[in-house]
Amino acid sequence: MPWDDLHESKEPKDRFKNRGGQGGGGQGEGPPQPPFNIPQIKIPQFKPSMLWGIILLLLIVWIIPGTFYFVEPDEEGVVTRFGKFDRTSSPGLHFKYPSPIEHAATPKITQIRRAEIGFRAAQGRPTQRVPAESLMLTGDQNIVDMNLVVQYRIMDSVQYLFNVRRPHKLIRDSAETVIRGITGSKKIDEALTTGKAEIQVLAKDQMQALLDKYKSGLQVVTIQLQNVHPPEQVADSFKDVVRAREDKERMINEAQGYRNAVIPEARGQAAQIVRVAEGYREEKIKKAEGDAKRFLQQYQEYKKAPDITRKRIYLETMEQILPEINKVIMGNKKGGNVLPILPLGKNSILGGNK
Repeated sequence: MPWDDLHESKEPKDRFKNRGGQGGGGQGEGPPQPPFNIPQIKIPQFKPSMLWGIILLLLIVWIIPGTFYFVEPDEEGVVTRFGKFDRTSSPGLHFKYPSPIEHAATPKITQIRRAEIGFRAAQGRPTQRVPAESLMLTGDQNIVDMNLVVQYRIMDSVQYLFNVRRPHKLIRDSAETVIRGITGSKKIDEALTTGKAEIQVLAKDQMQALLDKYKSGLQVVTIQLQNVHPPEQVADSFKDVVRAREDKERMINEAQGYRNAVIPEARGQAAQIVRVAEGYREEKIKKAEGDAKRFLQQYQEYKKAPDITRKRIYLETMEQILPEINKVIMGNKKGGNVLPILPLGKNSILGGNK
């Protein structure tokens, strides 16, 4: 094939026009159409106005998405200009210069986050223990297995974004450090029983002070001791000790309850006896004073009429004595013709000649 044929400007169908006759021994011309069509690509001519249109389109795509940002109700916007803090923004739609001039971050400041120390709990999976975090040494050289949960939130979004790189790890390390220090100052009995509430309060205060010292912008909401128990190797022995201590406390409480029930009752009985005795004393005094006044009155009357007074006293005395007697024997003064009389009733009195 000649070199000029390769550079000759022909249509695609003209290039395949004379190829058929070469294989047929020179008899006639080949098929006029090629076996396939070759598409023709037309390149448009470049104009300067198209360059400005492309530049304008790129500017719109770059500026509009990076100019406006939205802050949710539970978030706080923090805007940095060339990497330096510039301002904060409240919930709503706000304007900023496009990147890389300004950047906006929106951390959730009301969300309560959770950090687990001594174990890991995943949804749909069994709880996984982490002995390296949970085993702690007490003040009396015993080992206790302690699991706790720390709930925290963002208090200062600026400090949180600029001073903290891994907040979850910071919370875990701070909580573990504080808990180990507090547990090391307590005996194992306090850590297992009565000292849990005190440990939680001390851990929260000390951990917050440590986070403030780091300027982390984090606030500790609560610290909860989930499970505090001795290691598995000595768990049975500790359970026996705990049961014995509980029995001791129960017996002490029962004794105190019995004391609290008996002492007030005895005091009430003593007070009642004292009141009865005082009433009896007042009664006897009043009666004695009344008898003395009556005797004096009778004595005055006796001095005026001794016989009449003596007889009246005799009759009043007999009136008090006779109703209590079931059998009465009466006769004359000389003692003759004594006749026993049986009363018909218990309080009946039969009289005769005196």
